[in-house]
Amino acid sequence: MSSAYVHHQHYHDRAHARDPASRRRKLLLAFVLTVLVMVVEVVGGVWSGSLALLADAGHMLVDALALLLAVVGATMAARPADARRSYGYGRMEVLVGFVNALSQFVLVGWIIYEAVGRLLHPGPILSGVMLVVALAGLLVNVLVLRTLHGHAHDDVNMAGARLHVLGDLLGSLAAVLAALAIRWFGWLWADPALSLLVSLLILGNAWALLRRSAHILLEGVPEGVDTAAVEQSLRSADPGICSIHHLHVWQLASGSRMATLHAELNASADNARVLQAIRQILRERYQIEHVTVQIDAGACPDATRRCAGHGCG
Repeated sequence: MSSAYVHHQHYHDRAHARDPASRRRKLLLAFVLTVLVMVVEVVGGVWSGSLALLADAGHMLVDALALLLAVVGATMAARPADARRSYGYGRMEVLVGFVNALSQFVLVGWIIYEAVGRLLHPGPILSGVMLVVALAGLLVNVLVLRTLHGHAHDDVNMAGARLHVLGDLLGSLAAVLAALAIRWFGWLWADPALSLLVSLLILGNAWALLRRSAHILLEGVPEGVDTAAVEQSLRSADPGICSIHHLHVWQLASGSRMATLHAELNASADNARVLQAIRQILRERYQIEHVTVQIDAGACPDATRRCAGHGCG
């Protein structure tokens, strides 16, 4: 005869890793600064005739929208769970990161199209104006990037925002180098050539973010977690555990790892002690804070899984 009951335990995320108010402030400041630099670069790009500045301004237009989406994502993620969304809105930030990555592909396509045209038909460029505007943009982008520093390593919303700002910084750096090359050597081709180089760098980062956010959306196992190793660790957590099965580990959003599992126990097991041991291992070794455990006091009642050969009575 078998019996089963479900135990559910939720731990609050560490405050220093997930402070919604702090993240919103950082993102909002980054948005304001990005818009200001974008306006300056549009004016400077039209005035000087520089594709690098216009490309960076176009990049910043997309980034300003992306940062605004990131603010919305961080705000939504802080909303509490309700009757319709029992896990809350934390996954909104992952969706925003996914959209931000996709938008980068569109931007790169536009930059490449314009750069090829400029390489084939170069035009005059005012290198002095270009240099001043590019240097100003570079300094502001460094400030914005520092503002967004320190997010949780698996926060794809902040990662998406940082990706956009990093692209802006690279674009400004390319514009500075292109302005110097034009001013010192008269190399008009440097402007579209460096724009192409930056677009390729952006493309690589965008692909990495796209894969990462898609993995979370597909309920993939968090990076650095081996489910076989987790299962083995839990089997040895307490002498009363006969087997661990139906183990699932995934990530709801940044810093929010979750797990569900069945634990089959022998007749002499102390259920409370076993649950405490399981929670402690998952929390300390794998940073899994939200755990649902079903205790099987005997054979697993799930018809799809029979636990045999583990010494269970």
